[in-house]
Amino acid sequence: QVQVVESGGGLVQAGGSLRLSCTASEIIFSIDTMGWYRQAPGKQRELVAAITRGGTTNYADSVKGRFTISRDNAKNTVYLQMNSLKPEDTAVYYCNADGYSGGYYQSTYWGQGTQVTVSS
Repeated sequence: QVQVVESGGGLVQAGGSLRLSCTASEIIFSIDTMGWYRQAPGKQRELVAAITRGGTTNYADSVKGRFTISRDNAKNTVYLQMNSLKPEDTAVYYCNADGYSGGYYQSTYWGQGTQVTVSS
């Protein structure tokens, strides 16, 4: 069965770093864009960063210059390197992946999230 699993969250002091990983397994479609979203208590889920299979990236303005997204296509894995973390980065971080077949969108897969907490 299709499975998307995140790891790497935790508790860190302001100014510190964390590296999140996400792997999609049992995937029957080709994976194009993979990305990271986050949701803080009482707030809407927002895009943090995304990356296409070809390496084109997109970042939220709030994380530009601090976060870096990358991927390993052979392993269907996406990473998020988070540096200079701020308390406002505290949220549950979710991974997703878009599946395609014959060049057409088929479905989106989501992980269950990993908690990132930044203390001041």
